[in-house]
Amino acid sequence: MKRLLLLLLAVLLGWMAYERENLWAFPDIISAYTAKEYCSCRYVTNNDAQYCRGYVKQWLPISQFTDDPASKTITVSGMGRSNSAQWQNERHGCRLIP
Repeated sequence: MKRLLLLLLAVLLGWMAYERENLWAFPDIISAYTAKEYCSCRYVTNNDAQYCRGYVKQWLPISQFTDDPASKTITVSGMGRSNSAQWQNERHGCRLIP
């Protein structure tokens, strides 16, 4: 039993080392997805803010959410990372901003 657990641990660590770049990028995906999709829901398709919050809700929590209607900018923080999306125009919709 002990050997099996050690083998599983070694396999898990090997997989984590192999996928380290993808695992490192994962936290950015949560806030970037939420900001971009909420921006599109709210300012491209002109849905209600409450509807859009439900539309982008995920099982992983976000720690901060800011919707600035004046500049049509959404900023979302989660898992230690923060991303913003801004509505550009009718033709280009929303995009993530650096």
